[in-house]
Amino acid sequence: MTEQNFNITSDYGNVIEINQQIRKYLTDNNLEEHLCNAVEICLTEALNNVIKHSYGGDNSKMIDINIKKDSKFLEIEIVDAGFPRKNLIIKDLDFDPADIENLPEGGMGLFIIKQLMDELSYSSHEGKNYFILKKWFL
Repeated sequence: MTEQNFNITSDYGNVIEINQQIRKYLTDNNLEEHLCNAVEICLTEALNNVIKHSYGGDNSKMIDINIKKDSKFLEIEIVDAGFPRKNLIIKDLDFDPADIENLPEGGMGLFIIKQLMDELSYSSHEGKNYFILKKWFL
């Protein structure tokens, strides 16, 4: 199993940079391109949610990203010390994909993550929030 820990301050500008670092780690550890793309989308959505909702846009807080990969799975743990979520209810989106003008403008991040990952979990304890994304290699 390989493990790598990353961290950033909660500035939207850091999301692109950390995604590039994590993509390099994943490609160096032989993760397929389509899975790297999925991870990048999920990380962008999750990190933006932490910055916006957990930290209320404060760009001076820390976010830790811990990655574990072996031959069976990839696990991404995102840890912050901001406001905890009340729950991890992920609503299905109800819209007509052919009607581009009326697509939802927000609230799609967790739905997208749910579609791209196999398991999601969230917990909050001792002043920290833990959001874990898991992808199984079958």
